[in-house]
Amino acid sequence: MPSNCDRCKKETRITTMSMFNTQDICMECLDKEKKHPKYRNAANAERLSCLLGNYNFPGVGLPSDLKT
Repeated sequence: MPSNCDRCKKETRITTMSMFNTQDICMECLDKEKKHPKYRNAANAERLSCLLGNYNFPGVGLPSDLKT
């Protein structure tokens, strides 16, 4: 069943969780995230949080240049 991307609002059938916040995003928005210079830091923070047992990490915050 289609849903909408929390970020760009486009209809999509596939979503994933953002590394920056708790938005469910489409693959196009994920590609943009992965190219962002702060992506690696956000992914590392998420990984560390999980290793410490916090599986509900809210993210490091969405950079303003990724907001739509």
